[in-house]
Amino acid sequence: MWLPLLGLVVGLLLGSLLTLSIPIVYANYLAIAVLAGLDSLLGGWRAALEREFDGPVLISGFFVNAIVAALLAFLGDKVGLDLYLAAVIAFGIRIFKNIGAVRRAMINNHREQKRRSLARRAEQALEETGAEQ
Repeated sequence: MWLPLLGLVVGLLLGSLLTLSIPIVYANYLAIAVLAGLDSLLGGWRAALEREFDGPVLISGFFVNAIVAALLAFLGDKVGLDLYLAAVIAFGIRIFKNIGAVRRAMINNHREQKRRSLARRAEQALEETGAEQ
């Protein structure tokens, strides 16, 4: 649990300390890469909450999505169309679906833990009343 948090802290520190300028011609590609990464991370979180996480699927999905989106943007640049918008829209839809699924999974997990806790308390109360008689 501490390793992802350490990575986040190190990444935030490096990002705030280092200035990295990206040429404007790569702005669309960077936006798509960020969206592909966010989509993959949220999909991985969703899968973990649903107890269906698979590391190779997460990694391959990240790279395949990023490459396909970058190729789509590149082809759009070559033919004079803003095809990168298709990837932005697709990733945006997937991100919001994943956020919704993560939210529902977290609520369901919380409800299940609460139900189990109440069931344990009821069992203990029954055991205590049975022991007193």
